[in-house]
Amino acid sequence: MSGTAASRTIVVDANVLINLLHLGRLALLASLPGYDCVVPEDVVAEITDPIQRQELERAIAEGHLRVETITEPDDLVEYAELRSTLGRGEAACLVLARRHKWLVASDEKGRFQREATARLGTGRTINTAGLFVAAIRAGIVTIEDADEAKATLAQHRFALPFTSFRDLL
Repeated sequence: MSGTAASRTIVVDANVLINLLHLGRLALLASLPGYDCVVPEDVVAEITDPIQRQELERAIAEGHLRVETITEPDDLVEYAELRSTLGRGEAACLVLARRHKWLVASDEKGRFQREATARLGTGRTINTAGLFVAAIRAGIVTIEDADEAKATLAQHRFALPFTSFRDLL
């Protein structure tokens, strides 16, 4: 993904990364036109499976993802506050997205979504399915390929609540 003035940045949570790693499609993040993707160091630390970690590190080394660190004192305070109710990766994603006005890619629901809306506003999150919809619309992935990915994710206990990506378009 190339950083351009017209691009938007997506900070990616571990659950989305793991879904894409299960599919062997981490490169999808790098191929979405108009988007750059970053991953907080806290999310990198959450990827503990050695094979998945190796794939993630390869994507980072190849420049498909950029690692970000929380450094601002106010952000560190917010991160600590969020850690009382969210995981480290989710907290880091929200802090970085708020600081930089980025989008967040996460499949978390409930508390995370409430915090995302409160801190970022509406329309600032995208999930795995949303990334596939964007890829279909960009002509990077076919509906059939996305439906195959949906079936594979279901084998990994991540069921998407629709029959086909065709239903979302």
